[in-house]
Amino acid sequence: MAAKGSHSHVKLEGEIERCRAEGHWGQLRHLAQQLLPLARPPRKVAAAGGAQDAEDYGSMLLAEALLEECLKEKFAKLKDSIPLTEKNEPKLSEAKQYLTNILSRGKLRPKYMTEAMLILGKLHYVEGSYRDAISMYARAGIDDLSTKDEPLYMLRLVTEAFVIKGLSLERSTNSIASRARLCEREEEVMACFETACFIAQVYLQELEKTLNNTHSRSIKGSNVTYSEFELSYFLEAALQSAYVTHLKKGNIVKGMRSLREILRTVETKSTQTFKMTAAKQLAQVLLHSLSEDCYWSPLSDLLPEFMNKEDQSYVSNLCRRPELYTEENAYCPQDNVEEALLLLLISESMANRDAVISRAPDQQDDRAISLRDASAVYDLLSITLGRRGQYVMLSECLERAMKFAFDEFHLWYQLALSMVACGKSAYAVSVLKECAKLRPTDPTVPLLAAKVCIGSLHWLEEGEYFAKMVIDLGEDAGESLAKGYLALGLTYSLQATDGELSCLSSLVKNLLKTGEGEMNLTKAKEERPATLKGTQDELNKKALQTLERARDLAPEDHQIILYLSLQLALVRQISDAIEHLQEALQLCKDDLNSLHLLALLFSAQKHYQHALDVINMAVVEYPESFSLLFTKVKLEWIHKGPEEALVTCRHMLQMWQMVYNVLQHSGSEKGSSVTETPVIKKHNGLHLTLPDAHDADSGSQRASSLAASRLEQAMSEITMQSSAMKQGPMQLWTALEQIWLQAAELFMEQQHLKEASFCIQEAASLFPTSHAVLYMRGKLAEMKGNLEEARQLYDEALTVNPAGVEIMHSLGVSPPSIAVKCVTQETVLYNPKQNYSDPLSLLEGRTFGMLTCCHRTGLVLSRLERRDLAQKVLRDAIRIQTTSHRAWNSLGEVLQAQGKNEAAIECFLTALDLESSSPVIPFTVIPREL
Repeated sequence: MAAKGSHSHVKLEGEIERCRAEGHWGQLRHLAQQLLPLARPPRKVAAAGGAQDAEDYGSMLLAEALLEECLKEKFAKLKDSIPLTEKNEPKLSEAKQYLTNILSRGKLRPKYMTEAMLILGKLHYVEGSYRDAISMYARAGIDDLSTKDEPLYMLRLVTEAFVIKGLSLERSTNSIASRARLCEREEEVMACFETACFIAQVYLQELEKTLNNTHSRSIKGSNVTYSEFELSYFLEAALQSAYVTHLKKGNIVKGMRSLREILRTVETKSTQTFKMTAAKQLAQVLLHSLSEDCYWSPLSDLLPEFMNKEDQSYVSNLCRRPELYTEENAYCPQDNVEEALLLLLISESMANRDAVISRAPDQQDDRAISLRDASAVYDLLSITLGRRGQYVMLSECLERAMKFAFDEFHLWYQLALSMVACGKSAYAVSVLKECAKLRPTDPTVPLLAAKVCIGSLHWLEEGEYFAKMVIDLGEDAGESLAKGYLALGLTYSLQATDGELSCLSSLVKNLLKTGEGEMNLTKAKEERPATLKGTQDELNKKALQTLERARDLAPEDHQIILYLSLQLALVRQISDAIEHLQEALQLCKDDLNSLHLLALLFSAQKHYQHALDVINMAVVEYPESFSLLFTKVKLEWIHKGPEEALVTCRHMLQMWQMVYNVLQHSGSEKGSSVTETPVIKKHNGLHLTLPDAHDADSGSQRASSLAASRLEQAMSEITMQSSAMKQGPMQLWTALEQIWLQAAELFMEQQHLKEASFCIQEAASLFPTSHAVLYMRGKLAEMKGNLEEARQLYDEALTVNPAGVEIMHSLGVSPPSIAVKCVTQETVLYNPKQNYSDPLSLLEGRTFGMLTCCHRTGLVLSRLERRDLAQKVLRDAIRIQTTSHRAWNSLGEVLQAQGKNEAAIECFLTALDLESSSPVIPFTVIPREL
């Protein structure tokens, strides 16, 4: 019987230790109450002391259970540092009474007496008696306590004791006058926090092992799984107080080291949420407080300048060290942004895994916390990936967040912004529509949608819809109301400019629906809407009225005044346009588009020197703007001759080379970090130069050999048959193509056909099927007298770009006929992989040299004695763009050749009138966008 009682007593002690370690306070309270009667056997003299010891031990357990239950109930007050009072907390009062009686009697064994002191010290802290807590811990001698070979519950008590001592030292009244003594106290606080952090991690790791073993063996009474264990307030404080204090005091290096050490320790299930928070905080420090020059990797030593003052550790050798992850085959970040991204991706994975997506009312609080944590992670991801331009990756991350973003505007809007940034414009508009439903009174959402529709997508009807959404808000739109009118004005202006193309697209689409392929020109003319000119005039009028309304709402907005001036220029009110543009320049003197438009307006008034002066001033301010440089080439060609313009072309090639080198260098620097897509390196010996011009009689072997050798060198170093092999933005390579073609045109003006051919081949090596290249090859063939070859090349160019009026001008084939032919016969050259079942994908593409092509077509057809067809083509070109003085002039020449002198005179007069207000480059080169 004695053996049976001993076994029962051992089992009871084991259950008590387990409950204290795992935090089962209700069960501990029940066991403690069972223990108290056992302390009352028939008293014998020899056993009297033992009975009292057992009774005090039971009282201590009961006091601990009561205190922990009280702290769990009053967690909110504890978190807000609101002291608890005995008057309002009966459990707290009862626990204090038990502990005070135990310590006053002093009958417990030393081990349990120390435990009672630790529990009473915690009680003093929650009462707000910080000095009493410090005194109690000093009396218990916690600095000399060893945690080796101690039971789990003792690790928890010591952890809480150290963190409470540090918090008490921080919050106790500071009466220290000596600076040295104050520094000693700060060091003592940090020693407490760091020790608590180490012991807490050891406790949680050992606890997980114990619980896993208990669960696997299915020991009776173990009805709690590890996933149900939650960190108490003091355990969580023990884990984070050290690095939080370091960061608050500005000790960035120490704070980072503490966070990294925490993240390197072997994870337990109870610390997963905490580690996600720690990873976020470390990412914030890396992004906000650490420069790239001061960065050191997690597996390397500190930088020399931090080595001496940051290598101090306050952790006693008496403390056990937590287990760390092995460093073998570990990935090591190379810079602060890369480490922050790694941390945030891990945090994002954890946030998605633990996301609460249930809409049940009882889970509302958990859902709010889950959403808050996830939003913080995605905000930091936006900052981190934005620094590297990784918007595609960001959009993919935010798409994963949509599963718990129901009715959450912030995440939806972040997704929309990431879609806009990475070029997924159509998807962005769809997401912005959802954002507008969530916040129907927010004008910035439809305004951004209008910007995307007007800019990258060119969805003018949708842009008009979103702009009207902003306007419908009225005064509630605030400052955005003027931008709404600006967006609406731009859509009207673009619709007027695109009206000709829309008309042509509708015609071809209708013809394809009827199953007709080739059609005669008479039917094409009959199908074309007769009200095109009236519709354009109406749209231009509405654009002007809307832009004037925007200016009235925001008279100090230079962008609105700029676009008002541009619209006046488009309707050829040059003087009024200059007057308004001067207002815009007074508000913003160095705006690129304003200066560019001013130069074009001066060129429209034939003040070429003034235009050149403005362009030169703008180029000084924006030396890398190829748009300005192309305009400068045109002005120099007209005003000073092609030789001067060729000098600018050479400068453009040098500028292109410099921009390319910068992009290639920046790409190589980030080669070890996250990149958008893998790139294929080009030759480092990139060499761009124009051929030397020669005299008319210098067609010697030397000149041709020089051009041929340069052609071979350039082709071997820069050209590649596939555009997929080009590194860098596609706009950069398009600019290079246009530079070569511009140089070719200048050489043709000088009758230097070999040099022009070289430049065209350079452009063709970049984009062999570009309609611009095909057109220029046709023009070169025409100058050489190969009219049939020129016609075929113009035919190919029009196949690629059916809306090219200048190509029609050069070819003499009606645009509807060629457009239908290119679709029905599948003779598209621009992109064989693209689906051209919808003719709009052809007709709404890039426009190129439309008017010049028409002029050259008239000449070719006239020389081929096909004047009737030439007349019909030119009339089609005029319908597409009524302000083309070249098209009117070419039509006059054809009519004159046909003997229709009166009609020819009318065309010549119209051409003269339009030419008097025509700029060197169309006003539409100025981008119309928000």
